Amino acid sequence: MLSDKNQNISCMLTLEDKKLLDEKGINESTLEKQLNCFKQGFPYIRLEDAATIGHGITVVEGDEQEPLTTLWQKYLDQGHSVVKFVPASGAASRMFKDLFAFLEASYEEPTTAFEQRFFESIRSFAFYDELNETCKRNDALGIDELLKQGHYKAVIRNLLLPQGMNYGQLPKGLLLFHRYAEGTRTPMEEHLVEGALYASAKGKAKLHFTVSHEHLDFFKHKVADKVALFENRYGQKYEISFSEQKASTDTVAVNADNTPFRNDDGSLLFRPGGHGALIENVNEIDADVLFIKTIDNVSPDALKSTTILWKKIIAGLLVKLQTKAFDYLRLLETKCYSSEDLKEMLNFLERDLYCKKAEAASFTDEALAAYLQEKLNRPMRVCGMVRNSGEPGGGPFVTIAADGGISLQILESSQIDKNNAADIALFKNGTHFNPVDLVCGLKDFHGNRFDLRQYVDETTGFISAKSKNGRELKALELPGLWNGAMSNWNTVFVEVPAVTFNPVKTVNDLLRKEHQES
Repeated sequence: MLSDKNQNISCMLTLEDKKLLDEKGINESTLEKQLNCFKQGFPYIRLEDAATIGHGITVVEGDEQEPLTTLWQKYLDQGHSVVKFVPASGAASRMFKDLFAFLEASYEEPTTAFEQRFFESIRSFAFYDELNETCKRNDALGIDELLKQGHYKAVIRNLLLPQGMNYGQLPKGLLLFHRYAEGTRTPMEEHLVEGALYASAKGKAKLHFTVSHEHLDFFKHKVADKVALFENRYGQKYEISFSEQKASTDTVAVNADNTPFRNDDGSLLFRPGGHGALIENVNEIDADVLFIKTIDNVSPDALKSTTILWKKIIAGLLVKLQTKAFDYLRLLETKCYSSEDLKEMLNFLERDLYCKKAEAASFTDEALAAYLQEKLNRPMRVCGMVRNSGEPGGGPFVTIAADGGISLQILESSQIDKNNAADIALFKNGTHFNPVDLVCGLKDFHGNRFDLRQYVDETTGFISAKSKNGRELKALELPGLWNGAMSNWNTVFVEVPAVTFNPVKTVNDLLRKEHQES
């Protein structure tokens, strides 16, 4: 029987609304929950401190590295299932926002520093040759001739618009990033290379890309075109799969007064729920270990060795920690443990997993065993962290949980109380940054897959201001994939070298030396 609230929700909805909900796989109680989020807002995360070296962030010293890489190789040789997961949804339009602005500008020649740098260095882009041919086809002139005649915008149109290369609408994963003697590569191809070098078990590299529906065929065609080349080069077979963000994870938009936002045709407006929606996609992957790395964080071959090494190090550390946790859980299951055993387990939980609760030391053996069982029997992730270099995004923190204990979390600025000067200072002055370099253990000590949806902190979403057709609206973002969606995992932070982090947020980032050393 529906609650009064649900009845009210139901009364608000038209037949078309209900049809739309059915099509998306969203029930009315979920819609009600989303509307209540707008009304109630989300609490800010309680911070104890920024995570730093020795205080939540582990340093793997030189003599510790080889044993961990050896452990990882042994794990692969045992035939465990390993998947490399790459969020690759969405178009690259934000990457070219400065060039789109130039197209709309009243002036005809490059004026801003960004525009000038783009044209001065245009020959350094991996896409230069293809762009040059596109210009010749559409305008009967190559890039050099067009620039000499002052037709700068013609070059940009050929790069960004559908009648040209359509880079403004293509997914970032399929743009030409790196140039090699034998040709050029897209980020997707660079991820194929990485997969063969650190995530291949028994001669097979498994990769999974999450993509937008409109780009799925583009990705499939590119894979079909390139996979044989990399299989021959690296002596590996590839198993490549794709998924789309589920419509059931879309969230309703609202007006300023928190009433549902309706399009001009009267229909409810739903928007994608952000990368946190991808926990549903991760949850459907059958793997012992999952690597997660964003599509734009790739490096050319000349710089890959360090990335490969540290992927193996953090994966080896995951295996080491998970093996220890599994041993303890099996002992707890037998109930044949001593008080000393429990103390050893608690020390592991607090020292190695940085999960602490002051009163745990005074628990009875029975209560402590139950506490340890709960805390150890969770998904586990080891996250690489780089020194803060001013890149936008989240960082590692020591946070205070609802039960009063502390845990390690990756937080974004939206989760920080802007009116709390101490918290703002911690966020601004943090020593490390989150590059989305994760290796995750997805199965329990019996070898069963965790239901990852059970470990999401639903209170960690956030509300943002957007617009549609000139009308203001409020949008709801689900707990982020590596933020609140993994809030109740066991988390370990490890410092990794900055050279392993080479994101491409704007097209001119491709001019950095890290992307020119191929």
